[in-house]
Amino acid sequence: MIYSLLRRVLFSMDAEKAHGIALNGISLLQASGLSGLVSDRPVDDPVEVMGIRFPNRVGLAAGLDKNGAHIDGLAALGFGHIEIGTTTPRPQAGNPKPRIFRIPEARAIINRMGFNNGGVDALLANVRKAEFPKKGGVLGINIGKNADTPMEMAAEDYLTCLDKVYGQASYVTVNISSPNTRNLRELQQDKALDDLLARLKAAQQRLADQHGRYVPLVLKIAPDLDDPQIGTIAAALKRHRMDGVIATNTTLSRPGVENLPNGNEAGGLSGAPVFRISTTVLGKLAHALAGEVPLIGVGGIMKGEDARAKISAGASLVQIYSGFIYRGPELVREAAESLRTQAKPH
Repeated sequence: MIYSLLRRVLFSMDAEKAHGIALNGISLLQASGLSGLVSDRPVDDPVEVMGIRFPNRVGLAAGLDKNGAHIDGLAALGFGHIEIGTTTPRPQAGNPKPRIFRIPEARAIINRMGFNNGGVDALLANVRKAEFPKKGGVLGINIGKNADTPMEMAAEDYLTCLDKVYGQASYVTVNISSPNTRNLRELQQDKALDDLLARLKAAQQRLADQHGRYVPLVLKIAPDLDDPQIGTIAAALKRHRMDGVIATNTTLSRPGVENLPNGNEAGGLSGAPVFRISTTVLGKLAHALAGEVPLIGVGGIMKGEDARAKISAGASLVQIYSGFIYRGPELVREAAESLRTQAKPH
């Protein structure tokens, strides 16, 4: 009830401005010990994935807290894990505003943010101030490339970020699937993906020796893939022994929103309309991976039943973003409770 009233106010504002206000409000509630006004105790449904114990299977997807400035506030809302970023080696402003567009008739969002963030050093300063990771909370850090880094040098940006965040992350996500950084999705192609994963895995081994701790590496992929591309990615994930894969990022397609206000804005579409396409890719990828690499299902989870569908399609964990914007902390609990009553993933 409280969130539905808050949402009415937030949705009356510019989307990006409302985003900032909401995050500051979440942090303020947590600092004041008042998070319980909008959320209940986290659902206890522990599961081990990638060698990590997750207190429940519902996480926050990257993109909501790009700089890791609101980790503790978000963690108080019942998530089993928090993923922050995408972060890049150097700060960057991202794409011109406006760059977030709500489509409430379809419970959808289009964004073309473009990895706007304060850079990896600013993110790490925030992580070090947060209590959540110090208390054993599962924190994923999502890394990307700067927009002005030439594609042939993209791996250097990922390696720079990996080197810096390794010691502070529970796992690291390699984002090669945002549609809002020019040519980024080229890294999903056969040779480019092979080269990138080989270098990242070599760095991971070096860092594991250096830190005395193995931090899983996860790849985040797009939903806009045909069957041969899915097969290629699955083969690369197995060949390089990646620790996990997140399926999926936002889509460039416009299922069901073409004729709605803001429906044809440039950028990635998320929310309810992406559920079917993302779950289809998830299922095909799970089949191709045959249990060798665990999956995290993302895309269009708006209710508990949607989270269950992701697990049924082959995911071990799920993440939410747009559904959280539309429904608030209620969705976190509903999804986690729904999965608690479902059979454990194989």
